[in-house]
Amino acid sequence: MPSGLRGTDPGMSASVSMPLGGVQVGSYDSYEQAQAAVDYLSDEKFAVENVTIIGTDLRMIEKVTGRLTMGRAIAAGAAGGAWWGLFVGLLLGIFAEDGGNWLGSVLTGLLIGLAFGAAFGGMGYAATQGRRDFTSTSTIKASRYDVMCAPAHAEEARAMLARFSLRNQ
Repeated sequence: MPSGLRGTDPGMSASVSMPLGGVQVGSYDSYEQAQAAVDYLSDEKFAVENVTIIGTDLRMIEKVTGRLTMGRAIAAGAAGGAWWGLFVGLLLGIFAEDGGNWLGSVLTGLLIGLAFGAAFGGMGYAATQGRRDFTSTSTIKASRYDVMCAPAHAEEARAMLARFSLRNQ
């Protein structure tokens, strides 16, 4: 059978018609509700390794959190670089022979990290040439979350989730 063709082998017909993740045993408006349903199945000793949560109709939501300026980019780069420099300085300070050398290693690492972070923050901002002068956070949300289950365990999962839904009304 050519590798690009599927479904022509009688042994494969079940996998071709099977939706991703199995058959639907529950549908929820939020991920938290779907997660709670699967948690309930786990609490009831159901074999949750047969369960999949599938989000459908995905959309990305980008929340703009502020204006990005050269000064803010440099400050953010300096702060991140300072943390890395502090970390490296502490690691190098482990090998210091006395307290003065330890403190010198930590401060040197902190200052070098701060300088490099500020430089790279400024260069990164300059490289965008004003095309993205804002900061933001992104999330991906689905309009519906389906709990799917392997067919051999689907009826048991449906019955358990029916009890779960009655309990949460």
